[in-house]
Amino acid sequence: MALSRRPDWVSPGLFPYESRFLDVEGCRLHYIDEGRGPVLLLLHGNPTWSFLYRHLVGRLRHRFRCVALDYPGFGLSSSRTGYGFTPAEHAAVLERFVAELGLDSFTPVVHDWGGPIGLAVAGRHPERVRALVITNTFAWPVDGDRHFELFSRLMGGAVGRLAIRRANAFVNVMVPAGTRRRLSRAEMAHYRAPFPTPDARMPTYVFPREILASRAFLAEVEAGLPRLAHLPTLLAWGGKDVAFRATERRRFEAVFPAITASCSSRLVTTSTRMSPSYELAAAIEGWSTAPEGGWGRRHSPARRP
Repeated sequence: MALSRRPDWVSPGLFPYESRFLDVEGCRLHYIDEGRGPVLLLLHGNPTWSFLYRHLVGRLRHRFRCVALDYPGFGLSSSRTGYGFTPAEHAAVLERFVAELGLDSFTPVVHDWGGPIGLAVAGRHPERVRALVITNTFAWPVDGDRHFELFSRLMGGAVGRLAIRRANAFVNVMVPAGTRRRLSRAEMAHYRAPFPTPDARMPTYVFPREILASRAFLAEVEAGLPRLAHLPTLLAWGGKDVAFRATERRRFEAVFPAITASCSSRLVTTSTRMSPSYELAAAIEGWSTAPEGGWGRRHSPARRP
């Protein structure tokens, strides 16, 4: 069922931002749009939603316009009939969302599956992108990498499907495992609530399956990276992340010669996997004002439908 307002289970204390809704490609998208200044487009991974960025937005909205959306089937966004929840479909919806909001000179902040999804859109429209913030993610096919292949076959296969549908495994296991501090019951409830039934949990199953199944889409993402290589880039990498390792970090470093800062695990640790932290906010603030950040003082004005 498409929402027109946010449900009562969303706590104003934990998520003190105005919920907005926009119809895009037959889907009802939920997003928040806070602050003024250079645009940060905050893109979540699996199985999270814009709630993931609540602390980051609170810290940065005094200097940036922070836009964070939920992909169809995640958070408070609903999908159209027949939507498959693949990264290619999410990228198409995001591309239209960017156009609908008129986001120009924006900086994608990409994490987990937000990397391929956000960098796909950025690679198609490099003229609209101002800079990049890349945290623990990937942006290329992973065929032949046993690390990813084993995970995809396990969690994207029959065993994973059963565990996700019956036990909401991606939320109940991956969210606590990927977060540095212990989340409160109320915080965990906000991650569980979007997936109350076995069918509602299917979007969190599709992502691990698509690690291998979306090879063509991931090849397109990789092909678009050279069109972004000139951009100022902040690489903020959690050194204790078991999913995205130093191997992926080094590959991004090779692809993006314009990387202007690299945050080691001393600055941003496992919190970048599931819970962007105040350290990441400080890194973005410091980088954006540093001469090598290349941001200057120009920014696009706030524009809301």
